[in-house]
Amino acid sequence: MEHHFSWIGLLTNETFAHHYGHTVTAGLIVLFLVFATLLVYRKLRRTEERLIPGSKTTLTNIFEVAVENILGLLEGIVGPDAKKYLPLIGTIFIYIFLCNAAGLIPGVSPPTDNINTNAAIAATVFIYYNVMGVKAHGFGGYLKHFLGPILWLGPLVAVIEVIGHAVRPVSLSLRLLGNITGDHLVIGIFSDLVPLLIPVVFMALGLFVSFIQAFVFSLLSTIYIGLATAHEHPEHEAGHLPSAGHP
Repeated sequence: MEHHFSWIGLLTNETFAHHYGHTVTAGLIVLFLVFATLLVYRKLRRTEERLIPGSKTTLTNIFEVAVENILGLLEGIVGPDAKKYLPLIGTIFIYIFLCNAAGLIPGVSPPTDNINTNAAIAATVFIYYNVMGVKAHGFGGYLKHFLGPILWLGPLVAVIEVIGHAVRPVSLSLRLLGNITGDHLVIGIFSDLVPLLIPVVFMALGLFVSFIQAFVFSLLSTIYIGLATAHEHPEHEAGHLPSAGHP
């Protein structure tokens, strides 16, 4: 079996890099995010310095723009409670984007081309939105959320809803895996065939794909939270309950 060059394999061995390379890369990205967050936090604490925006692009400006746009996305879907969900969704977006983009560095495999990484993030989202649904409606109220708009069809709808919810983390994981693996393979193939100039085009496309996949994952996670925490509308009263949505 052919092995592509890997920095982790160079520092350790190919077997370790093949089985645990994605874990090492994911850990390095986490350390980078923690370090960058601490730096930005120290800057933001000096509020008098932030009154006049700087003329240069800095790490603080990048974080501010990212947080503002993610918060805007959340507010458009879940409404005034958006700030409550910002820490999770913001972290997921930035983390997935950096994991995806890591694959653009020669010799680095993106953590998101491994199903274990994606499944862990998807499982976190699955647990979180269900917990938020229970907190918003109470345990009994959240279970009723699965019965659909017509009570006498409740048992059938409940089965469909349970299957739909169970498929969500699988769908999130496989969608991200397929797109990032495909993108990484394309860049690797063209880099081997034409090592000059051509790979730059595919790297630019890969950066765009990295952003889009992080956005889609975050968007779907936000929609799931919004569906789980949505309250009844007046027209659903008197025997009608809101559906928990579809995968």
